Amino acid sequence: MSTILDLLAPIAETLALPPQIAVLLAAAGIAGLLYTVGSRSVEQAEARDTLRQVDGYDVSAASDAGIIDESDLNGSFMDRVGKNMFVNVGDFGRKLTPTGYIEKVRKKFVMAGRDSTAEVDRFIAMRVFAIAAIPFVILFMFAWNPLGLEGATRGGITFLIIGILIAGPDSKLNAAVTDRQAAIMKDLPDVLDLLTISVEAGLGFEQALDRTIVTVPGPLSTEFARMLGETRAGASRADAMRSMDARIDVSEVRSFVLAILQADTFGVSIGRVLRAQADEMRIRRRQLAQEAAQKAPVKMLIPMVFCIFPALFVVILVPAMIQIITGI
Repeated sequence: MSTILDLLAPIAETLALPPQIAVLLAAAGIAGLLYTVGSRSVEQAEARDTLRQVDGYDVSAASDAGIIDESDLNGSFMDRVGKNMFVNVGDFGRKLTPTGYIEKVRKKFVMAGRDSTAEVDRFIAMRVFAIAAIPFVILFMFAWNPLGLEGATRGGITFLIIGILIAGPDSKLNAAVTDRQAAIMKDLPDVLDLLTISVEAGLGFEQALDRTIVTVPGPLSTEFARMLGETRAGASRADAMRSMDARIDVSEVRSFVLAILQADTFGVSIGRVLRAQADEMRIRRRQLAQEAAQKAPVKMLIPMVFCIFPALFVVILVPAMIQIITGI
């Protein structure tokens, strides 16, 4: 007990709390986390025991009925424990997040092409673990301090680690969304060219989409395949295309969707609309490439000023300064 009090003493002094209160808070946090992780496992164990008492118990039938997930009963022990842990911690994190945050995260996962409830639960669990690790980081840096850091250096590194823990998951998710949108924008002109050729060759719009999906694999073709699945399941083409636009959230795709919907509404030839859209998207892709090329010199100034120029000055000026000093 005295060892724990000694470790928590610097943090308690920083927060103006007695060491005993700091120990109680740490113990309460660990107990709450263990309770959250274990609660769902207990509930699922009770559900399995109840189902086994029923004659003709079948795991797949129970899974189809939504009573229990079949994947919870399959796989290794560590896989099942890990899945339950992420679900439990994710449920706990949902109660602590601000209003609307879960919906924003779910929308970002849809835009990243990972439309799964398990992905959202895993992300929320990662956020909970990252925030829960902040007190341990502070304890590690200020109480143990194995690196021997002092003063502003220790405080700066501590705040840097805390910033990574807080903003890291969101930054990674935003990067995944940006990469997928860039890949869709890159494939869009080629896909529209193939659609135009297929439609002008006599295929219908859906048959042309089928051919495009097989010929040009990628995230855009995946969204087209999902759109076709929705239309074949009974949704209208307009609703399916608007849903695709909401999932992708790229202005160029929105322009394409609006053009196709207007062509359907007013009876305009789809081939002519696709030809115009393909030309426009090709010009847009060229403009984006030129814009990125013109940004390159500006971005190169940062490493040149802070990395290359100092070394160059050292190589050029230090020998001259040595000669001047020795000559004096």
